[in-house]
Amino acid sequence: MLISIATAFHVLAAAIWIGGMFFAYVCLRPVLGGAEPEARLTMWAKVFGKFFPWVWMCIVILFLTGFYLIGQYGGFTGAGKYVIAMMTIAIVMTAVFKFIYAAPFKHLKRGVEEKDFAVAAYALNTIRKLVATNLILGIVVIIIATGFKAWH
Repeated sequence: MLISIATAFHVLAAAIWIGGMFFAYVCLRPVLGGAEPEARLTMWAKVFGKFFPWVWMCIVILFLTGFYLIGQYGGFTGAGKYVIAMMTIAIVMTAVFKFIYAAPFKHLKRGVEEKDFAVAAYALNTIRKLVATNLILGIVVIIIATGFKAWH
């Protein structure tokens, strides 16, 4: 029963994080691209301000449930290569997100608050590239999780 609950929360957290990045990058970005810089940058600062707390929560849930599930299946020694691959990618994705949050997001917010839109635009461009990286990594994790369980 607990394994099913942990699995459900694990998949839900992954769906929220990866789905949010997909929405931001593939849907929202093209729509906001034609907006005036002040409006576009302000909107992104607000969107990320709402989305990033969810990402933090998802990261906590993913690691807690991931370690719990690994423990239920014999630990890392009993885990297949696909589990090690997913954990490695999760660590990289988390590091990328922590950097986004600590540096470019901080500069985006400050640039918008101070109406220094050159700084805000530079920060947003950095965030865009890093979100694209994390989105690709997240898609790779989904492919590994669903298609490579036999990979030991």
